Amino acid sequence: MHVSGIITAIVIGLIIGALGRLVVPGKQHIPIWLTIVIGIVAAFIGTFLAKAFGVDITKGIDWIEILLQVIVAAIGVGAVAGIYGRRRV
Repeated sequence: MHVSGIITAIVIGLIIGALGRLVVPGKQHIPIWLTIVIGIVAAFIGTFLAKAFGVDITKGIDWIEILLQVIVAAIGVGAVAGIYGRRRV
């Protein structure tokens, strides 16, 4: 992986993580770096799921793949916020 690929993964992770964080109701007490990590992991998992369902290659924007990534990010943010919040109390 080249530097441009790493930067792209961080930017996509930030966007997907932020969207996932917006979907989860309430305030999440997790740091931004953890949101980015969740977003990066969610982007990879969402892409894998899109390939598994056969919706990874479409003409134009891959809306279903993005939706899967955001759903996975929301689940990840919710789970980590629950674990991280309990740990800090």
